[in-house]
Parts: sequence; C-alpha cells; structure tokens
Amino acid sequence: MPDLALSLATLLPHSGTPYLVLMALGFAIGILGHLSGSRWLVAIGVILIFLGVLVFPLALNLTESTPPQVENRR
Repeated sequence: MPDLALSLATLLPHSGTPYLVLMALGFAIGILGHLSGSRWLVAIGVILIFLGVLVFPLALNLTESTPPQVENRR
C-alpha cells in the first residue's frame, strides 16, 4: 500500500500554481452554489478548496525525501 501512495504522489506537481488554481476554482464553484442555492455545488467548492490548500500540498511534503531548496535572492 505505501508503494502505491508513493507512486501516486509523484504525479503531484511541485509548483504552487496548480494548487492555487484549484483553490480559486473551489471558491468560484462555492460562490456559484451559494448564488444558485445548490448545496451540492457549495460542498464541491469546499472540497476543492480543502484539497488544493491542505491535502495535496501535505501529501507532496510528506512523500518527498528531501525538503525543497530555498534560494536567498538578495
């Protein structure tokens, strides 16, 4: 089972842009759900926000063997 999780984690992007896009999409769907009165759309928006902000970045950080290098750009 851990081998499957590690192989799936390699598919996650290493930049922050896809996670921010997923979060923004979640907010847009959630707002659309509030405006239309659809609880399903609100729930889908909240789930997308949760995935983009917490679950996917946490899975990426837990499966990396070395932390990302931070460069000092001064």
